[in-house]
Amino acid sequence: MSSSLHVFLLDPTATRGLVGSGDEQLLQLVHDRYGDELAADDDYFSFEIENGAPSSAEALRAVVNGGPYSGDREHAFQYVCAYQRLCWTTGRFLDNSSFSPFRGAWLDAVDEGLRALRITEVSVAEFGYDRGLPAGLPRSLEYPACGEWTHERCLAALEQFEQTKRDDHAPPLEPDVAKAVFDVIAWLRQVEGRPGFGIIGFVG
Repeated sequence: MSSSLHVFLLDPTATRGLVGSGDEQLLQLVHDRYGDELAADDDYFSFEIENGAPSSAEALRAVVNGGPYSGDREHAFQYVCAYQRLCWTTGRFLDNSSFSPFRGAWLDAVDEGLRALRITEVSVAEFGYDRGLPAGLPRSLEYPACGEWTHERCLAALEQFEQTKRDDHAPPLEPDVAKAVFDVIAWLRQVEGRPGFGIIGFVG
């Protein structure tokens, strides 16, 4: 079974602030822009919805209003999907061609490539650890999971890369790992010159 990593450039603090904001204009924007996709998701998850999970629209409204949420952890995936939809709406989607789809321990392999270049401030595997969701948002039992790189961590990782170049440290990497690593560096470059901006990623 394959997975995908979706990453977004945005201000993580502002994005977390959308949860519980009660922003009706944001809700309307999401419905206007992604109405067909919301309907398609409801079709895909029809079995779960028939068994009590919220629809995509219901989950989205709950997230923007800060609840109420279902007490069934089996339904939590819909709220994480709704938060990801907010990231799609308000952030910039970054190239994930090296990460969609992926199998097995691919994220760990890319992290090994980052560490080989002495980049330790960020980890793509942590996007699958479910540590990036706003407080109060139900955690999914499995996927999707969410992680977050702050502005400061992104800049620190870039400085580690620049130091690697200054040291002329160029370890051999497998071609696919090298491409993925430099895709990550390209994400980090997007943060430069954007105070407060970072990266939020979802594994699903």
